[in-house]
Amino acid sequence: MGVDSQAILRAAVADKLEGADATSIEIITAIAGLLATIAYADRTITDAESAHLENELGRINGLPEHGASAISEVLHTHAVHLSAFFVQRFTRTLREELPEPHRAEVLDALLGMAAADGQITLEETKTLRGITSGLGLTQGHFNELQEKYRDKLVF
Repeated sequence: MGVDSQAILRAAVADKLEGADATSIEIITAIAGLLATIAYADRTITDAESAHLENELGRINGLPEHGASAISEVLHTHAVHLSAFFVQRFTRTLREELPEPHRAEVLDALLGMAAADGQITLEETKTLRGITSGLGLTQGHFNELQEKYRDKLVF
């Protein structure tokens, strides 16, 4: 594996969220890593996905405006490693630290990430289904949330 992309991402999150507790940093790191995983699921991150990624990061309470772009840069650099080696860790963190309704909100944000470029590909759907399970959510959760994006499905 070589590079510990998760540690690099965690350090970037901690740097930009000064004063945040360790649990909050782990949760935000996990969410950011999963957003990058979905953006990269079809092996390319489009401009629309990049903009959506930064917008989602910008919603994090306490993150300064430049923080979203700095974290986004780390996510772009390490998307391959994050999506290949750390998805299980990210989902486990969220499953352990967040109640089910909040995990469902994360899944909704991930579906929005997949739809950001105007289409949800088969690769993105497969990745989302695996993440759904990893988050401890059901196929019913996935189907219900995916309904909002039905017109974006391309398979």
